[in-house]
Amino acid sequence: MAFFQFGEVLPEYSVPVLNERAVRASAGILFFFAMVTFMNAMLVGNFQPTRVFVVAFLVDFIIRIFINPKFSPTLILGQWMVRNQAPEYVGAPQKRFAWAIGLVLALFMLYLIVIKGVIGPVNMLVCGTCLLLLFFESAFGICIGCNLYNRFSKKPAVLCPGDVCVYSPAPGAGGTLTQGLVLLAFLAGIFIVANWIYTQPKHGASQQVLKPADPTAGSLEEERCKVPEFAIRMGHAQQWKLHNGCQ
Repeated sequence: MAFFQFGEVLPEYSVPVLNERAVRASAGILFFFAMVTFMNAMLVGNFQPTRVFVVAFLVDFIIRIFINPKFSPTLILGQWMVRNQAPEYVGAPQKRFAWAIGLVLALFMLYLIVIKGVIGPVNMLVCGTCLLLLFFESAFGICIGCNLYNRFSKKPAVLCPGDVCVYSPAPGAGGTLTQGLVLLAFLAGIFIVANWIYTQPKHGASQQVLKPADPTAGSLEEERCKVPEFAIRMGHAQQWKLHNGCQ
């Protein structure tokens, strides 16, 4: 195996190839950690995990693009996870283009978040774009960057995931009218349930209505909102209060 190489060169294929199963597994791993760090920034205001992830993401993509995908840490882990599955080979050129998009986004995030410490909507937009690309790759096997490659490259992509480059779906392959109605009924039902849940008292809130003049009202509320020891030991005292409707 050559140290500097992009994709495997196999005699049965006309272009270098990559194992799509490992690529999707890698995308899923990155999506998981990206979502964790994104939610930390969004909900808790802690951007430190995001800064660490951006550096790790950037290093991973530099290795896979400029050295060899086989040495990419997340692809190594992804390959190990799918080691018992038969490889599904796809063309490497379009993947390189798609990963180059990810590299540009990572460089942009490195400048904004890690170097400049910028916090604002631009960060959320770039992070959201990365999450969208990773989610489509890992969940549906849809490589948005590969589709862009096919639109702008003079040489059409070959060996696309799911044979999308050459496959023409049969009429109705995306679902029937009956299936669409089932989906709409499901969404309507969930909307009704959600509306009902949001109109109920918050979980953990006292169900007893106390008169303002009741001298025991304060002590009862203090007792209800006393943070248990396990939450204090975990460092989740504030989260416990939030989840139980306490100030």
